Amino acid sequence: MSLISLRLPDDLDALLNQEAKASKRAKSEIARTAIADYLKKQERERFMAAYIRSIASRDPAEALAMAEEFLPLENEALALAESGGRSRVLAAWESRPAYGAGRKAKPAAKPRRSSKRRAR
Repeated sequence: MSLISLRLPDDLDALLNQEAKASKRAKSEIARTAIADYLKKQERERFMAAYIRSIASRDPAEALAMAEEFLPLENEALALAESGGRSRVLAAWESRPAYGAGRKAKPAAKPRRSSKRRAR
């Protein structure tokens, strides 16, 4: 797992500390979850923007048919968000490949040499 460092304004740091104490979780765990959620949201927004662009470039009748096909899924997602429940739609969304999946993995780091010299 990689290590990052970031600067937080005092008010955000105080909220993070408060949440960590209330949830009995590490601040880094909360930050990881927040970053993962943010990246999923960004990925979904980009997908939706591309989908809308592709619909806009089509024949109006075809675009209307696609919108009507999408409407039940949108309504189900809205109902789930309002009820706080889960369904196969959310499960399918969450089971998709993670952000950056398919990219080549970084090569393993070379082991560090000890700073102590061997006695000869």
